[in-house]
Amino acid sequence: MPVLHKILGDPINRELKRHRNAVDRINAFEKEMEALSDCELRAKTEELRKRLGVAGPDLTFGQTFSQGLTSDDEEDVEAEYARKEEAERRAERRRGLDQILPEAFAVVREAARRALGMRHYDVQLIGGIVLHQGKIAEMRTGEGKTLVATLPLYLNALEGRGAHLVTVNDYLARRDAGWNAPLYAALGMSVAVIVPGPVDNPDFGYIYDPDYLDETHPDPRLQHLRPCTRREAYAADITYATNNELGFDYLRDNMAQSLDRCVQRHLHYAIVDEVDSILVDEARTPLIISGQGNEATEKYYTYARLIPRLVAEDDYTIDEKTKSAALTDDGVAKIEQWTGIKNVYELEHVAEAHQINQALKAHALYLRDRDYLVNDNHEVVIVDEFTGRTMPGRRWSDGLHQAIEAKEGVVVQQENITLATITFQNFFRLYDKLAGMTGTALTESEEFDKIYKLEVVPIPTNMPMVRMDETDLIFKNEDAKYRAVVEEIAERNQVGQPILVGTTSIEKSERISRLLEKKGIPHSVLNAKFHESEAQIVADAGQKGSVTIATNMAGRGTDIVLGDGVAKAGGLYIIGTERHESRRIDNQLRGRSGRQGDPGETRFFLSFEDDLMRVFGGERMQGIMDRLRIEEDVPIENRMVSRQIEGAQSRVEGHNFDARRYVVEYDDVMNKQREIIYGERRKILEGTDTHHNLMSMLEQTVRQETPAYCEGRHRELWDLEGLWERMRQIGPLPPVEEINLDTLGNSVDETADTLIGELTALYEEREQRHGPELMRSVEQSLMLNVIDTKWRAYLTDMEHLREGINLQAYGQKDPLVEYKQAAFESFQGLTTEMQADIVRLLLHVQIQRVETPPEDPTDAASEAAAPRGGRADKPGGEMSPDAPPPARPAAAAASEALARATGGSTRPAPLSPMLPPSVTNIVESSPTGTRPVAPNGGPANGSGNGNGKARGSGVATGGVTVGAGGKRKVGRNEPCPCGSGKKYKLCHGR
Repeated sequence: MPVLHKILGDPINRELKRHRNAVDRINAFEKEMEALSDCELRAKTEELRKRLGVAGPDLTFGQTFSQGLTSDDEEDVEAEYARKEEAERRAERRRGLDQILPEAFAVVREAARRALGMRHYDVQLIGGIVLHQGKIAEMRTGEGKTLVATLPLYLNALEGRGAHLVTVNDYLARRDAGWNAPLYAALGMSVAVIVPGPVDNPDFGYIYDPDYLDETHPDPRLQHLRPCTRREAYAADITYATNNELGFDYLRDNMAQSLDRCVQRHLHYAIVDEVDSILVDEARTPLIISGQGNEATEKYYTYARLIPRLVAEDDYTIDEKTKSAALTDDGVAKIEQWTGIKNVYELEHVAEAHQINQALKAHALYLRDRDYLVNDNHEVVIVDEFTGRTMPGRRWSDGLHQAIEAKEGVVVQQENITLATITFQNFFRLYDKLAGMTGTALTESEEFDKIYKLEVVPIPTNMPMVRMDETDLIFKNEDAKYRAVVEEIAERNQVGQPILVGTTSIEKSERISRLLEKKGIPHSVLNAKFHESEAQIVADAGQKGSVTIATNMAGRGTDIVLGDGVAKAGGLYIIGTERHESRRIDNQLRGRSGRQGDPGETRFFLSFEDDLMRVFGGERMQGIMDRLRIEEDVPIENRMVSRQIEGAQSRVEGHNFDARRYVVEYDDVMNKQREIIYGERRKILEGTDTHHNLMSMLEQTVRQETPAYCEGRHRELWDLEGLWERMRQIGPLPPVEEINLDTLGNSVDETADTLIGELTALYEEREQRHGPELMRSVEQSLMLNVIDTKWRAYLTDMEHLREGINLQAYGQKDPLVEYKQAAFESFQGLTTEMQADIVRLLLHVQIQRVETPPEDPTDAASEAAAPRGGRADKPGGEMSPDAPPPARPAAAAASEALARATGGSTRPAPLSPMLPPSVTNIVESSPTGTRPVAPNGGPANGSGNGNGKARGSGVATGGVTVGAGGKRKVGRNEPCPCGSGKKYKLCHGR
């Protein structure tokens, strides 16, 4: 590659040269902007919007999808045409933005000078151009990434479709939004923040309001952030948010029961701050909306007591490279003896075998104060291996978190079931345009390109880099290494040089802290246990004589400014006590020093007992030191050894990249299916041809069923009686004895057409009886419920399929190919089942008029405060909040229409999460009845308390309650419950 660069020139340098030409055009506007009054500068926003042809903001909420369950060839062609048209419009808009970029950036720079007292450097303008182009800007620490982002955010927000700045935590989201809000406000742009809300109000965000003042907030720059709803926050021109909240809101929107509960707008443009942390480190972490499972937890305690009695190597083996553990034959024999299980690997004991294996991993591979800690509430909290931060609420999946809870003797919480899920890779690829910024991205440039189609562009520093990166010092063991670290700290501290010590775990940071206390050296410890004071501790790390111990990247995003006299003492000295698996994390630690041309120094102190060294050949090197009789406290300072370490890091990075690519390849399969399901939900919520879709489902269901009963050329061989009985299961057709089967048709198609006509006529008669408005509402509610219920079950099935698919490799088959084939066949079956269930339920439901009791004000208040989601979890790669409580259904229109027609009181009840297969009754509100009546004659809410809420297996449709089927005596002259419209004595009462 360097040879090609000599011949053709470095492509990055060529691109930077083009950007410098754009910077000259921006600078040419500077005098003109300085001459404008504040009002004239603010008016520039509307002027630029008019030049783009933007009439106003696009406030369409929820995502749009091109496919659904019932898409036919004609609709697919229309969708493809619409996609091409949208791509052309997008390209046209992008050209328009490129044309106004110099003037827009000049407007932002002038607003920043007036509102913030800061002026963008030329290199920051280059960073803004790169971000606007949908690329990753690699900018060193201290180069002002927060200010750089204001340029492309403003430019892309001019389109009126929203622009997002994605951060790794809620502190940075609030801080960056609050700091930059005066700039946006000066230009007439609204700015909001999406962060996790309080437990009692998760539908929560902030919006900048200069007229609002929160005097209790310690930072005056954040006192104008007014609490608001999520929908208001997403409707702002510019929204700062955490990656988790964005992803969860996307999933919740696609579980919503009505469009007015969707909060996100179209995903238009996003800049991901610390892009490597979110798109690489978090890439194996699926976002999951989960619900409560029902697995017994007692056995986790049993196995947690048994596993420590096993002997390492004899009874079990561990592989630290793959973080896996397995019982040996001796270990299996002991477990079987202690538990009384004859063969733990028999099919009937598969759950116990899984729990035993998770208990073994919890015991042998996961260490307290390194991988997790137990907080004051006796909860196991995960510690992020990359940042050293705690991740409250996140949980490891697949029973691992439960096994660790049992190991620590705290309450074991039940395992959750998946209701909705998406990976960060597929979520962020939903954006029309994605960009990112970080101090370290080049080492992962291949991954950014292959997975996200993002190019990495290094941005020049404003001042030359003068930091010195010293050669690693390698010691024989950890004790010698830590003694040397403490001696080095003591020596540098005497001259007042500030020191930042990076460690890989809480345990190791506290070990160094104890050694410094013995030496009497004052210091601060920054780890996952003291998250609240993190930013302040890091900010003070550049003061003269300060010593700060931090886990990995703790405090990332906070600038370390050197205090008075520090530059003369040598600047900030970074000591790394262990190499990370990724060179990028090491570079991030180094990058804390030498900002904005400041002096600085970095050095790593290593030992052959470090995790990376031990796993990748440290024992061999330690043996060489023993044979050469090198003293413990004498370090090796050898470039060759350092290169070997970097080689080991490269191998680990390659392995991790393969793992992340593996995740995205498998999730790509689910992603296509997810888009189809979400597309169908969107069509239903919008009410787009709901009835037409239902009729398409009816037709497809009949045409799929008919051939199985009409096999063979001769009609005499067909099982028409069986076919009719099957159709009666789908719709309430008359008994076969009343039908002349000879009139069904002479071919398969004719027979299917006849049956479709019969079932369609039944439904049309029902629609005439109850009115199209009510029927559209019933259709919407039942269709959503069937789709959601089936999809949840399908997600669980696919998890199980994926867990076992690797076994296909033993049969010389590609697991991914087999997974794709199995997933395709499973999805075909899923869509068929969905359509058949929807048709069956809508043809069998009955509607009776009853009165809904008056609304209880306390119920209304509690429902109004119902959260959109609960806890956020991290199963072993996964993150999931509890499922949102049942939402107000979309079918309230039916209830209101009935109220207008009858004068009755109506109140929508929550949707049940499950729809029973025996649903046979829909109850309408009416002034003539006394209570919603289920088919068994009891109260529809299952409790008889008359509070208007559907409970048990009932499914609310907004004043329309779908109850579970049952038996009751029907009068001979009453309408038949099957819905045929005939009297009971002439139909099923024969």
